[in-house]
Amino acid sequence: MSTVADEIIELDDERIAHNYHPLPVVLATADGSWVTDVGGLRYFDALAGYSALNFGHRHPALIEATKAQLDRVTLTSRAFYNDQLAAFAEALVELLQIPDGMVLPMNTGAEAVESAIKVARKWGYEVKGVADGQANIVVAGGNFHGRTITIISFSEDEDARAGFGPYTPGFRTVPYGDAAAVADAIDENTVAVLLEPIQGEAGIIVPPEDYLPAIRRTCTDNNVLLIVDEIQSGLGRTGTTLAQDLSDVRADLTLLGKALGGGIVPVSAVVGSASVLGVLQPGQHGSTFGGNPLASAVGHKVVDLLATGEFQERSATLGKQLLSGLESLVGEGLVDVRGVGLWAGLDVDPNLGTGRQVCKALQEHQVLAKDTHGSTLRLAPPLVVTDEEVTWLVEQVRHALVDVKVGNF
Repeated sequence: MSTVADEIIELDDERIAHNYHPLPVVLATADGSWVTDVGGLRYFDALAGYSALNFGHRHPALIEATKAQLDRVTLTSRAFYNDQLAAFAEALVELLQIPDGMVLPMNTGAEAVESAIKVARKWGYEVKGVADGQANIVVAGGNFHGRTITIISFSEDEDARAGFGPYTPGFRTVPYGDAAAVADAIDENTVAVLLEPIQGEAGIIVPPEDYLPAIRRTCTDNNVLLIVDEIQSGLGRTGTTLAQDLSDVRADLTLLGKALGGGIVPVSAVVGSASVLGVLQPGQHGSTFGGNPLASAVGHKVVDLLATGEFQERSATLGKQLLSGLESLVGEGLVDVRGVGLWAGLDVDPNLGTGRQVCKALQEHQVLAKDTHGSTLRLAPPLVVTDEEVTWLVEQVRHALVDVKVGNF
C-alpha cells in the first residue's frame, strides 16, 4: 500500500529532471533546525541547504521582513530605482568593511561566479591592459563554483563536466592549497585568481594557514585580482563573517549567495571596490530579478542579523564542540574529520560503507545529511543550533556508523 510520500516521490521521479538523487524523505514543514515530513516525522537538518539556511528555517526576523515587503512591492526590475537596494548594499559593504565598496546584485551563486569572471576579464582589458581575448584566470583543483557551462569548463568533477563540451577556454588549474603553484601559473595575461577559502563540495577541505595570505600577496605583486568564493563558507558559517577573515585577508571581489537570501529567496552578490566593479557600464551585464526589492529587504535583514556578531560567535563556539565530538569517532567508522566553525567533513572508512549508506542510517536516527565524492559526509547545522542538539547530533552519527557496520544499511 503506497503512502502519500511514495506517491509524491513517484510523481517527482516522473516529472522532474533527474539532476539530483534525493534521500527518500518528503518534507512538508520546517522551523529552526528541524524539518517535518508529510507523515509527521521530524528530522534535524544537518545540511541547512548547503549553508543557505545558516539562520535556520523561517527565522522570525527574516519572515517578518519578508511579509512586510510582500505587502509593499516585490519586483520593479533594475530599469528603475527601488527604495530597498541601496540601503542593502550600504549595509553589506559596511559588514564586509570595504570603505569604497560596491555591490553587483544577482540571484544565484553560479550567477555571482559568472559575473565575477566577466568583471575580471573586463578589468583586465580596460585597466590592466591585457590584449583583447587573451585573459586567463587561475583556479584551484577540486573546486566547486556551480554548474554553468563556463564553470564546469574548469571543474574536475566528471559528473558535472562530462558530456557538456565544448568548454570555455581561459582557465588554468593548479592544486588547491599550493600557493606556489598559483604564483607559477600567473603570467602577463592573468587577470584573476578564483578560489574557495575552504572547499565545501570537495568535503570541507581546509587549506594551510598561510595559503590565502600568500595568494593575496602574489595577486597584489602581480596586479591580479583575488576573487574569493564565499557562497558556502561566508556569512557566519566558519565562526567569522567571512572565511577569509580567519586569515585577515580581503579579496578584490567577494562572492556571496545562499545564506544571503535567508533561506527564503535566492540572493547573491559580487562585492568589491569601486575601482574594480566600476568597469561595468549600463547594458554590459544585468539580471531581471537581481536586486529586486523583496530580495534586498531579506538580504538587508540577513546583514542586520550578522552585524551583531551573535551568529559568528555561536558558530565558533558550537563548532568547537561539534568537531571535538566528531573527532572522537575517528577509528569508530571515520578515518578523518575536518572543519571550521559549524562546518565539518567526515571521511567514512571505505571498509565500513559509503557516505550515502551512512546518510540513510542517519535518516533512521532523525538526521538529514548529504554525502559527497562517495565516502565523505558534510555536516552544516544551522547557526541557531543549541549545544544540546550538537551533542545529540554527534551521538546520532555514532549510532549510524554502528548501524552501517552491522550491515543494517
